Amino acid sequence: MKVGFIGLGIMGTPMALHLVNAGHALTVHTRREPPETITAAGGVRAASAAAVAREAEVIFTMLPDTPDVETVLFGEGGVAEGLKGHTGARKVVVDMSSISPMATKAFAQRINELGADYIDAPVSGGEVGAKAASLTIMCGGDEAVFERIRPLLALMGKNITLVGGNGDGQTTKVANQIIVALNIAAVSEALVFASKAGADPAKVRSALMGGFAASRILEVHGERMIKRTFNPGFRIKLHQKDLGLALQGARELGVALPQTANAAQLMQACAAHGLAELDHSALVRALEIMAEHPVAKG
Repeated sequence: MKVGFIGLGIMGTPMALHLVNAGHALTVHTRREPPETITAAGGVRAASAAAVAREAEVIFTMLPDTPDVETVLFGEGGVAEGLKGHTGARKVVVDMSSISPMATKAFAQRINELGADYIDAPVSGGEVGAKAASLTIMCGGDEAVFERIRPLLALMGKNITLVGGNGDGQTTKVANQIIVALNIAAVSEALVFASKAGADPAKVRSALMGGFAASRILEVHGERMIKRTFNPGFRIKLHQKDLGLALQGARELGVALPQTANAAQLMQACAAHGLAELDHSALVRALEIMAEHPVAKG
């Protein structure tokens, strides 16, 4: 198929690479020069998002936040401009960013009015999952459209679920980010407590991995906390954005999310100390600062 990809960051680059390596004709648009890996594999740079939309049958976006998606879709030289006047088979816009569910529903309606289809398909799995093509992909949209693009999604992920209509994929991603943030906070508290009590945090983590407290967060991020490897797979500032979406949605729905608010404050404390660009496992630094004690030296 002719596919387009807009947004070639930490996640977007390996995701787009999987598509072109599978033999699909790839057109990309990015603010900077495309990564060499993309062009070497046959990806072609377009001058604008509109040019991508004119060329591709399926247009993927992977962008940081709701305003970025809105600008790429509907701003000057945006995807909507490239969709206007198209005749023939309906094109599909697939937004794989993590953005507002309510905004997503509005974006989908506007794209539909231009004669194209829309799927929201946010992902979980971070840079590691993007590179390994093992992402979890949570989709919202029409079932027939979903089935049409499923083979493309399968090149980027393994656990691919159509949750419901437009916006439901983004709602699922917000729920995912709540769970991940609270797990990171829990592991952080446990390891800070154990370390300050004088126990070896590495051995504590190893022991906990054999019991009911075992989790993917304890396995991966617990190791990061001990080894002090906070190079970003998923930055604190992006998780802050996702928790902001959760709290905004909670206000609109009249739902209390007290633990989510607490995790958001811990991330804000990290940001206040200049740590927003670190991996979200560095949330532990907020607790370490308050305890005046690091989990481990590094």
